[in-house]
Amino acid sequence: KRHSKTTVQVVVSMINSTFFQVGSSEQAREQVLFVKAENLSVSNLSEPVQLIFKHNKMENNGTCVFWKEDETVWSTEGCNTTKTEDEFICSCNHLSFFAVLVNPEVKVDEDHAEALSYITYIGSALSAFFAFISLFIYVGLHRRRSEKGLNIHMQLTGALLCLHLGFLSSSFWTFLLDDIKYSWVCEGLGLFLHWSLLATITWLALEGFHLYLLLIRVFNIYVRRYLLKLCLVGWGFPTLVAVICGPLGVYGRYTLEMRDSNNQTSEICWMNSGNPQTKLVTYITVAFLCLVVLYNSCMLLLVVFKMRELRRGRGDRESSDWKKDGATVLGLSCVLGLPWGLASFTYVTLAGIYLFTIFNSLQGLFIFLWSVALSSKSQSENNSSVRDPSTQKMMTTSVNN
Repeated sequence: KRHSKTTVQVVVSMINSTFFQVGSSEQAREQVLFVKAENLSVSNLSEPVQLIFKHNKMENNGTCVFWKEDETVWSTEGCNTTKTEDEFICSCNHLSFFAVLVNPEVKVDEDHAEALSYITYIGSALSAFFAFISLFIYVGLHRRRSEKGLNIHMQLTGALLCLHLGFLSSSFWTFLLDDIKYSWVCEGLGLFLHWSLLATITWLALEGFHLYLLLIRVFNIYVRRYLLKLCLVGWGFPTLVAVICGPLGVYGRYTLEMRDSNNQTSEICWMNSGNPQTKLVTYITVAFLCLVVLYNSCMLLLVVFKMRELRRGRGDRESSDWKKDGATVLGLSCVLGLPWGLASFTYVTLAGIYLFTIFNSLQGLFIFLWSVALSSKSQSENNSSVRDPSTQKMMTTSVNN
């Protein structure tokens, strides 16, 4: 048999990816590669077409996709992805509009989105309630024994209370009153929320700094007007940032795109989505949080190392002592704000999103449990000193350190 040969013109062009955002929850690279053989529909090729997309080393994950015109979504059907150091190689058995989804986020359907919203609001309300109670507990402890660490805990709890109250107020304001005439209220709530977030992060850093002084500079810890200087940093730095960002128009309504079938949106008084400075301020805030979590993680590891040294020096091997140390480490991890580090898992699995939401919405509850533990420890130490007055001096030294 003779086989007839037909010449077909293949068109290849680059198209801006903004034309493919409608109905799609994922974000493609800036360019989309269009490959078409005249008006023919080419599919189920025996030898796949290879398309190469360049990328930088910062883009760790990527998936080759094509545009399904009938469903207006990106799809991976018929495409395989191979990643090298600087390229994404797409092997597809058909011709269409092709692109690479870089660092695709975990999809959250409507049911999970609603469940996460309930967890966030209920957890935040509980945190505000327990943080308020914790303030009274710390005040009572501070009256019984004047200790710098307790004062720092009080400041952190106050900042955390402001954070959760600010979040709840900013979230519900857009539901209560959707009127552009009161946009200044939303701007004020966004400023307060950002200020309280920065205050919380700053006091978390100061908790780690104070822990450093206790562990490293045990015999040289005196700093003149120590608490006053900490307060100037803890409350002054967030205030300075808010004063700078306020006149720039950074704060206002922030639109969150809900990743559901209806492409719904949700709004919160946070940072103005339309302001070009918003992205820069957000990046700086996230970078500051990451540095604080990293620093406090090192401090927690130092605490664990010191505990092991003490156990080895005294030869303690009782399981109850190790349980107490474990509880102490868990409590300190919450005081140092390490649950914020779970944010990195939100880009990996749906379970990571749930863990981050639960632990960070219940920060106030964890602070409350820590305050109750300190109060119980203080009470037991007082009872011990009453039964054995000879230990009073030794215990006073231990408490002050």
